[in-house]
Amino acid sequence: MNKCIFMGRLTRDPEIRYTQSEKPVAVINYTLAVDRRYKREGEPSADFINFVAYGAAAEFAEKYFKKGTKLVVVARCQTRTYTNNEGKKVYVTEFIVEDQEFAESKRAAGGEPETEKDGFMQMPEGEELPFN
Repeated sequence: MNKCIFMGRLTRDPEIRYTQSEKPVAVINYTLAVDRRYKREGEPSADFINFVAYGAAAEFAEKYFKKGTKLVVVARCQTRTYTNNEGKKVYVTEFIVEDQEFAESKRAAGGEPETEKDGFMQMPEGEELPFN
């Protein structure tokens, strides 16, 4: 099984790009600052984990995620290699997003609440959600 679960805050606003294929696919990269459970003197108190999301998940992240947003991300770990411009082989380990959710309400994050009296955020009419 290849499943990792992280909770942390976005280090910057995600920026979307599209593949150069016949049917372009949305791709987004973002980094979460994930607090370490045990903090030792002289060591960092957080790890900075890089994620990649595709398709509807990427478009959702671009639209709703902002620097400082607290998220829970379920991802799978993937490794790949490529040869850089200097002819050296580069090894990359990345986490591919399978599910992503807000870990706190907008009100708790210090933003303006966008809720009705039942506590749910109103989605724009005709908006499709990237999950079932």
